[in-house]
Amino acid sequence: MSTQLSYGELATLMKRCAGLTVDPDMMQARPDSTFEEYGLDSLGLLAIVGELENRYGTPIEPGAESCKTPGDFLDVINTSLTGA
Repeated sequence: MSTQLSYGELATLMKRCAGLTVDPDMMQARPDSTFEEYGLDSLGLLAIVGELENRYGTPIEPGAESCKTPGDFLDVINTSLTGA
């Protein structure tokens, strides 16, 4: 299992945790678009963080659930997962 979360995996989590269908290529092309543009609210983002903590068995850096963009979120998550 990879310790780097990709845009594709984030899109899958958005579908599973919040019921949103998002094109991962579009997210990757526009990493500074907001989660609000995709219809993801703070509760959906919190559910994704919880899913990741369960999946990897490690706490995610505080504040990840407050990220506003997919690019920022992936930076925080991937930093947490790699321990950098």
